[in-house]
Formats: sequence, C-alpha cells, structure tokens
Amino acid sequence: MKTLQFNTNINCGSCIKAVTPTLNNEQDIASWQVDTANPNKVLTVTGDITEAQVLALVEDAGFKAQAV
Repeated sequence: MKTLQFNTNINCGSCIKAVTPTLNNEQDIASWQVDTANPNKVLTVTGDITEAQVLALVEDAGFKAQAV
C-alpha cells in the first residue's frame, strides 16, 4: 500500500461531496482526504492504486489534479 499526493482544484465541501462517490467506489483506495486549508488543495490517497488511476478518477469527477 502506498500514499500518493496531488494538488487539485477540489476547494470546498461541495467539491468534496461531488468527488466522494467516485473515490469511495474505487476498491483500490483504502482512504483519501482533501486538505482544503492548503493553498494547493492537496488530495492524499492511500491504497494499491497508481497515480494515473487517481488522476483519471479525479478528472472523471470533473476536477483537475496534478501529482506532487
């Protein structure tokens, strides 16, 4: 299991609510969180998943992400 971090444009509670179903339904993600207090809105994902998979999931949910 690894931890990956991404800068995102997920910047509020409504944005988190919008991305939650997509990330929660991915079986390879053990946990995730977004630090909206951080200027870079850092998404931290723990699990057996690749950077490319997380980027695709975030994009599918309508947001942008970039690996840190």
